[in-house]
Amino acid sequence: MNPSSAGWIQKFLKAYPKEGLLSSFKSLRECYQGLKEVGFLYGVSVKTLFPEPVSTLKLTKEELTKVNLFHALLYVYYSEFPMGTPKAAIETLVDFYQHLEKGKPGFFQKLTFTKKASDNLERILGARLQESNALIKTEAASLFTYALLFADVLAFRYFLTHQNGLKNYMEALEETLIQFSIWALNSKINKNKYDLLVIEMVTESSQYLTQAESFDHSIVDQLKDMTYLEKYYVLDICCLAVWDDKKIDAHEMAFLKDISVHLELPAELLPNSVKTLKAFSKENAQKINLFEYQHPVKQLYKQSTQTVRLLILRNKNRLMLELAESGELLKLLSQSTVRELTPEEKGKVKDQLLDIFKTIPSLTIFMLPGGALLLPLMVKLIPKLLPSAFHENRIDD
Repeated sequence: MNPSSAGWIQKFLKAYPKEGLLSSFKSLRECYQGLKEVGFLYGVSVKTLFPEPVSTLKLTKEELTKVNLFHALLYVYYSEFPMGTPKAAIETLVDFYQHLEKGKPGFFQKLTFTKKASDNLERILGARLQESNALIKTEAASLFTYALLFADVLAFRYFLTHQNGLKNYMEALEETLIQFSIWALNSKINKNKYDLLVIEMVTESSQYLTQAESFDHSIVDQLKDMTYLEKYYVLDICCLAVWDDKKIDAHEMAFLKDISVHLELPAELLPNSVKTLKAFSKENAQKINLFEYQHPVKQLYKQSTQTVRLLILRNKNRLMLELAESGELLKLLSQSTVRELTPEEKGKVKDQLLDIFKTIPSLTIFMLPGGALLLPLMVKLIPKLLPSAFHENRIDD
């Protein structure tokens, strides 16, 4: 299964029938815990909810996140409608996202829909991962990671049990999550430059935040109607917000305890949340942030490099076959690892690579307007796939 290619949802449904999905967890709370353990709740999925790999490919963080989001949404549907069919589940999910976007400009306007519901849902989920948080403006939206995606799961559960009020529910939930995350950041005694940047950008760009810099106890009244899982999610988001330095000091812990008490959560829940976060961070040895800031140009280059690298690796065998059949191109690529090519040689490499890309469907990205700008990245990565004899003098960075 390739979550970046058309048809992956149908393949998922065939490989994982309803009975297996329903029996995988006893409740949504247990599913929530599973989502924490795989990193989905922390915005950095490292695997799926299944014990075995779902694909022979090495899936990216975005692809793992997409699979986990769909799995959780599907579990919610089957939990509410045990007799429901996969077809009904897909159609209901499409309807859910359409209701969520109704009446405001959103990413749906950029999508092309077909008569096949599963195709439409694939496009929606793909766009959802690219979409910024709905409540805040563009300049601050890029700071939020995938950690807020569980709000979709909670909103879908609400959608299945209530006839009206979906958008109001989602706005209130997102408002609460964003507000508490900013209060969590403000609870830090030693704020780094990114903490200050996040606080400033989100506060200035969100019309929903209060002016209080610290936890406002008066907000408790509006939280009394929240479910246990919604309160648990708020607490986990607060833990994540203060975790960027991989420690929680006494002042931050006091804030988290105050939040836990006012949310009327069991006393053991906070220590368990912190313990799970620490364990995941230690096991996966990576930076886990609720917010992430990077210069837009650097972010664009990083994303472009990742996209090109993924395309090359997943088409390695076909690409090597095509390169082997193009003697001059292979020769020029091998020489590019030890010397600078002349402008004429670079032109030949560009033209011949574009001819090869025409024969490999998934590489047609390079044929699109502006796609040629990605060629330097492609040329830079290709020599690493060539036999060692072609780049024995190359020095790794």
